Amino acid sequence: QVQLVESGGGLVQPGGSLRLSCTTSGSIFSSYIMGWYRQSPGKQRELVATITSGGSTNYADSVKGRFTISRDNAKNTVYLQMNSLKPEDTAVYYCNTVSAIGSSSWGQGMQVTVSS
Repeated sequence: QVQLVESGGGLVQPGGSLRLSCTTSGSIFSSYIMGWYRQSPGKQRELVATITSGGSTNYADSVKGRFTISRDNAKNTVYLQMNSLKPEDTAVYYCNTVSAIGSSSWGQGMQVTVSS
């Protein structure tokens, strides 16, 4: 069982920045794809960004140009740099990893609130 530990969430004003981190207990084999999802009240969980072990990235249209996903394979850690935050970015953010054989693991989630 892969364990995921998330950090970096919190309260930020509109236009501000936050950096989320997620460290997994697994190897790069168990973290072939790492990513971030989010869920707002009353909405389904949605993809924010993903990154493969080779560095290929994918972003939701709503965050393109504002968010940057990166990873440090040596540390089994994925980051999400969030800039120019908007109130609509408010959500619980979840870290996710998918292994090379397709098994998925989730973090416990952390709140990001964008408000003045």
